[in-house]
Amino acid sequence: MAVLHTEKIHICALKKNRKQILEELQRTGRIQIEADTDEDEIFRHMDTASASSAFEKRAANAEEALKILETYAPEKTGMLSALEGKKAISLKEYEKGVEIREQTLKDISALLAYRKNIGEARAARVRAESALESLSPWMSLDIPMNSTGTKTTAVFIGSLQGRWTEETLMPALAEVRPDLRAYSLEILGSDRDQTCIFAVTDKSSAPVLEDALRVSGFVRPSVSCSSIPAEYAEVLKAQAADAVEDERQAQEDIRALAERRPALRFAADYYRMRAEKYRVLGGILQSGHVFFINGFVPEGEGEKLKDRLERKYTCQVEIEAVSDDEEAPVLLRNNSFAEPTESVVEAFGLPKKGEIDPTAVMAFFYYFLFGLMLSDAGYGILMVILCFVAVKKFPDMEKGLQKMLRMFFFCGISTIFWGVMFGSYFGDVIPVVAETFFHREVTVPALWFAPLDDPMKLLMFSFLFGIIHLFVGLGAKGYMLARDHDWMGLFSGVICWYALLVGLILLLLPSDMFASMAGVVIVLPSWVGAAAKWVSIVSAVCIVVLSESGTKNIAARLALGAYDLYGVSGWLSDVLSYSRLLALGLATGVIGTVINTMGSMLGGSVIGFILFWVIFIVGHILNMAINLLGAYVHTNRLQFVEFFGKFYEGGGRPFRPFSAESNKYFKFKEEE
Repeated sequence: MAVLHTEKIHICALKKNRKQILEELQRTGRIQIEADTDEDEIFRHMDTASASSAFEKRAANAEEALKILETYAPEKTGMLSALEGKKAISLKEYEKGVEIREQTLKDISALLAYRKNIGEARAARVRAESALESLSPWMSLDIPMNSTGTKTTAVFIGSLQGRWTEETLMPALAEVRPDLRAYSLEILGSDRDQTCIFAVTDKSSAPVLEDALRVSGFVRPSVSCSSIPAEYAEVLKAQAADAVEDERQAQEDIRALAERRPALRFAADYYRMRAEKYRVLGGILQSGHVFFINGFVPEGEGEKLKDRLERKYTCQVEIEAVSDDEEAPVLLRNNSFAEPTESVVEAFGLPKKGEIDPTAVMAFFYYFLFGLMLSDAGYGILMVILCFVAVKKFPDMEKGLQKMLRMFFFCGISTIFWGVMFGSYFGDVIPVVAETFFHREVTVPALWFAPLDDPMKLLMFSFLFGIIHLFVGLGAKGYMLARDHDWMGLFSGVICWYALLVGLILLLLPSDMFASMAGVVIVLPSWVGAAAKWVSIVSAVCIVVLSESGTKNIAARLALGAYDLYGVSGWLSDVLSYSRLLALGLATGVIGTVINTMGSMLGGSVIGFILFWVIFIVGHILNMAINLLGAYVHTNRLQFVEFFGKFYEGGGRPFRPFSAESNKYFKFKEEE
């Protein structure tokens, strides 16, 4: 239950070694650098905002280039490639990637240019095809589209709304302008929306014809060209074909750069690291010749880092303990059994100063309660095998994902245990298969009892496990009070509560209500009942009188103490919360049994055999997924609300080292 705290580190080094020291600190990832704010005339901050922004832009461009490759030259990956994690590279491989960064930047620029070319080619093709489509009604026209006439004639080329014929259009024009005389009109094409026309008249009659056409809704064509439509259509087809070829060529050029994908990934992470380095650089104080770094390192690692830096560079490193009034970043240190559940504690909040790390104790109850909720040996075996294989096959997977798989590995072991205790192996698949396909009666007895046959027994034990869980949480509170020598708080806040709760439990056990719930009649000696009653009364009085002993006002102290005593109702609701152990445990078994029953409906025929295994596989995958999610959510809830509520607040500051953890694609190999 120890908390791994951090210790302070101070580094003073020559400015000429600044780049090497910062990069080494970033690679090792064991120091959290704190920004200094105490500027003076000599030591000032460096303005690194523009440099950091430039590197971020380069990283973003590299990511865009990778997206372009993924679009036009997708990488073939396996279904489990997401588990592979970041590629581990050595310092030599890193330096090799840095050496070719200029070429990589050229590749990035080329890929961005190719994407731009593709966009422009597609736009050109769309424009040509749209113009070609707009030109189609005018293909019978044998003069240029932009013709307006000759010295003595006026030409009108355009369209009218709606469908017209020469027999209907010419009378309509004459009705609009009776003075319309000599002109020639030809219908070039029509549909239900428009009619394309060609009209010609002498110059003197042009205004009259134009007025008549305008009243009828005449508009000039959207496509205008100096050649006849048939010739212009060929030009547009050639433009569309050229655009298609340009797009194809750009895509080929992109695919030719697919082999540069690893270098692009390196560049994305490299420039992310550079941006982070310059953000940190902007927060440290430096003069013309030296610079200072102040921060935190994990407890016990400061001297090792000091020796390493002083051996390689001209610098001075000092290590000092964190003062009692300073809230330092916190790290957790636990054994391999408890470490996987650190993410659960971190999700709630790291221990703040003065608190203990609850991970080790919580881990046991987490696995215990998770397995009780899922409680099927078949599901547990699958969990253990899948998690074990995944962790062994992909050793470089993300640390958080690896922790989660290890956590589910131990949860799977607990699930196997409870499945054996309750006699559940994929529900009741063994007796169902034996009876359906082999016509034999086979039973798999529960090592303890079957919850489906005696749910009230499981409910009573769920409450018992809950009380133990809560009592351990209260004990953790007592440990912290005793460690801090708060003996009054220990007595009134822990010992009296233990006495009160045990007394109330002893009063409940021989009651008719408990007998009706548990189906068991418990008879205790009369002196036990009397002692329990008086212990409860005395404990309640002590809680009221002593729990707020720091309050000087007697009335306020008693009122606050009474309010603390009212918390006994919270204990009742907390214990009742553990009924979810029964609910989820029964849900897994009931649904599994229903799935097996559905699968055996067609009996032992060939079709029945096939149907059984289809329903069995699909049904149990869904049942396992749903109940695994339910067990995960509700186990977390029992820790966060019930268990942590008795002693733990959280709120500690996490240790966030200056490192390459933000990288997406590579990480550094551990150095000796």
